[in-house]
Amino acid sequence: MMEALQFLVAEPRLRPDEVDDVRTDQAPSPRPETAALPLDIRGLRKSFGDNDVLRGIDLHIPPGQFVTIVGRSGCGKSTLLRLIAGLETPSAGHISFGDDKLPGDVRVMFQEPRLLPWARVLANVEVGLGAERNSPDARARADTALIEVGLDDKRGQWPAVLSGGQKQRVALARALVSRPRVLAFDEPLGALDALTRIAMQRLLEQVWQDQGFTAILVTHDVAEAVALADRVLVIEDGRIAKDLLIDLPRPRQRGSAELAALEGEILRDLLKGSEGAFEL
Repeated sequence: MMEALQFLVAEPRLRPDEVDDVRTDQAPSPRPETAALPLDIRGLRKSFGDNDVLRGIDLHIPPGQFVTIVGRSGCGKSTLLRLIAGLETPSAGHISFGDDKLPGDVRVMFQEPRLLPWARVLANVEVGLGAERNSPDARARADTALIEVGLDDKRGQWPAVLSGGQKQRVALARALVSRPRVLAFDEPLGALDALTRIAMQRLLEQVWQDQGFTAILVTHDVAEAVALADRVLVIEDGRIAKDLLIDLPRPRQRGSAELAALEGEILRDLLKGSEGAFEL
């Protein structure tokens, strides 16, 4: 059971088989004061045998910025996220988060909610506290996280009775309960229906604005990327091929001409040279 709990919390350096469950340095849009961490990547490379997945990434992300990462399947975007989260070890280069990073400051939300089926919703959220699960205020902190995601009335429910969107909100609450300073999202909305996905996008944006953490989202959905991000990174052949600032006020109107133009610009880059055979 302890291995499953460790996976749900997504502590750094967990291996995949151990789990069950061009640069732009402009500051992000104004938001409340935060202890968000900056991210600095230099010369980052990752190989699996003879397969060079990342071939030299140089990147700076200011504290509190919302960055989305898009690219063709197999381009290395999820590998980059796992390296940032500490779930993989670089083959070369380094990743730093400033001088005061502590264990638990970086958290991950996965595509699957990975809830413990034998634990009620509140207990699933408490798992995100890790070693602090037995602290006197653990239950109150979990309650607060559930309120933030709009599920305080579900605290006593079993995961099996929740909808897909509700399960993902529980997973988000579990990631938020420890007040992370960097939160990485590995395509967490990919399995949701269209309307639930839009609602979850708005929720992600709201909790990011409220808490002010540095957000890094991997997605296949270019419309989602431009709707949420301060900045979009396009990964191609293991390198950053495009680094685009999304300088639009919030809240953003989905379907607007401005967002459509940015989405089209990114899609043209992604589709360039693919002859139409491309999986988004």
